[in-house]
Amino acid sequence: MSNETSLSTTILEVKNLCAGVDTNNILRGIDLVIKAGETHVIMGPNGSGKSTLANVLMANPNYQITDGEIIYKKEDIRQWSTDERAKSGIFMAFQHPEAIPGVPVHQFLRQAMSARKGFDLSVLEARLELADWLDKLEMSEEFAKRSLNEGFSGGERKRNEVLQMALLEPDLAILDETDTGLDIDALKIVANGVNKVKESRKDMAILVITHYQRLLNYLTPSCVHILIDGKIVESGGNDLVEIIDREGYDRWLN
Repeated sequence: MSNETSLSTTILEVKNLCAGVDTNNILRGIDLVIKAGETHVIMGPNGSGKSTLANVLMANPNYQITDGEIIYKKEDIRQWSTDERAKSGIFMAFQHPEAIPGVPVHQFLRQAMSARKGFDLSVLEARLELADWLDKLEMSEEFAKRSLNEGFSGGERKRNEVLQMALLEPDLAILDETDTGLDIDALKIVANGVNKVKESRKDMAILVITHYQRLLNYLTPSCVHILIDGKIVESGGNDLVEIIDREGYDRWLN
């Protein structure tokens, strides 16, 4: 897949997005613009709506949009299914990736890559691309033979998500609480993997959703947004991360 997107191109525009579960609105008017090549970070305390935003962007059927728009590459995608969004180039690294016993990693990835590319990728083509990225991410070839996420440690599951992101070549990658449950060594490995994928696809837009600032020691955000009670209450640079590190979210909660 070619890497031709202009860095000035708007990949995602969210306008006054309101969404929730049943009649309970969790998102209360989100406005967000992410351009090609940018890395945006959503931070906020537990219960602020961070993972709800990720799930709504990926069309999780448990959440309903009650107002607003989601514009992806100039198209309104509110009616698109999760599968349609994935095929169009939206990728989501889940907070708790599920295990699929009996399905080897390499088989799952070949199917996902074929769906993304729009044609049936041969076993050899998939194997070559997989081997290349296993090498770049310093992962064993044995990893690809294991059942998807079965018996994987938290770090292995998150590294597998990064491997998927690399091979699926998304235009927009959503990383939902990728740092959850990782010790500092696993966090460094995962963050390093994200950076390697980003280096290979400089026009890829990334939305990082996190509760902690520690992941941002290894990633360089273009913009940081503070999400409180379903609304973005402030946007800025790394200075916001430093404030959160020192004070938590008190100044936005009072």
